[in-house]
Amino acid sequence: MKPEFKLLTRDQFREGVFARDSHLCVVCKEPAVDAHHILERRLWGNGGYFLDNGASVCETHHLEAEATTISCDKLRELCGITKFPIPEHLYQDQPYDKWGNLILPNGLRLPGELFQDESVQKILSPALSLFTNRIKYPRTYHLPWSPGVTKDDRILTDLSKLKASEVVVTAKMDGENTTFYPDYLHARSIEYDPHPSRSWIKALHSRVAHNIPEGWRVCGENLYAKHSIKYENLESYFQVFSIWNNKNECLSWKDTLEYIELLELKTVPVLYLGSWDQKIIEKLFQAELNGDPMEGYVVRVTDSFHYRDFRTHCSKFVRENHVQTHGHWMRSVVEPNKAK
Repeated sequence: MKPEFKLLTRDQFREGVFARDSHLCVVCKEPAVDAHHILERRLWGNGGYFLDNGASVCETHHLEAEATTISCDKLRELCGITKFPIPEHLYQDQPYDKWGNLILPNGLRLPGELFQDESVQKILSPALSLFTNRIKYPRTYHLPWSPGVTKDDRILTDLSKLKASEVVVTAKMDGENTTFYPDYLHARSIEYDPHPSRSWIKALHSRVAHNIPEGWRVCGENLYAKHSIKYENLESYFQVFSIWNNKNECLSWKDTLEYIELLELKTVPVLYLGSWDQKIIEKLFQAELNGDPMEGYVVRVTDSFHYRDFRTHCSKFVRENHVQTHGHWMRSVVEPNKAK
């Protein structure tokens, strides 16, 4: 969190928001009755009690703000807020509604971490028609000893959820994060744009999609094209790292393996399975894996967990000086990797 945003107590938040807004609803100028969290407090690890995350509202406009018929941007404009805090696992340059659901350029929304909550569903009922069933793969925090952290990355400083569980450590592969649905596939951007590097993965999706249950999704790495690492010994051009059900829960590793076998797919390489042992895990990185350069590894709990818990139940190690190609590789001539 940037230092200019001071975390307040609940009472300080309420008093500060009312004082800034002259105790009037910022929408209609009637007497204010609530200090509304512009971004829901459950999205924050610290409660989100920042002055610039609050707006004074009357009862009517509080309900409208909760239902997102008044947008976060509109409330900030009415409050005169030009700089504002945002939960660290969300992206500063992307628009969200009150509940942390990502708003697309066309006005549609992607379900976020709180979307499945029964109370949120009830509040959002006027806006449910705006939601798609596409879900953006969440940001993976770095382990504290990961040397590949960049200025835009986040570090998981609280390892308690990993330490308390059995974990599986898998190789982090240098490809394109890809999600399969029964009727669609996409990379991180949610939209599917044809590209020579995606022809193979599209054909694979057409063969396996009928076996993906409605509302479920399969997430893995599209490794057909070289990004920063040239692979010579891949088990498959598509390697799965997680499967999610219609409740937005990541399946346990055991259940993931069962579904992968049903779909006749491959997982990312498994490096370790067992109780948390930091000394062992720290030594899992090596220069090569199966004859190919290694980018890093990913640790996750073997139990199932909800989408909202991803940032505490999954973390990664990335090698030092790993080249971040992002989308630039797509503007080059496709250089296929090699699979066995």
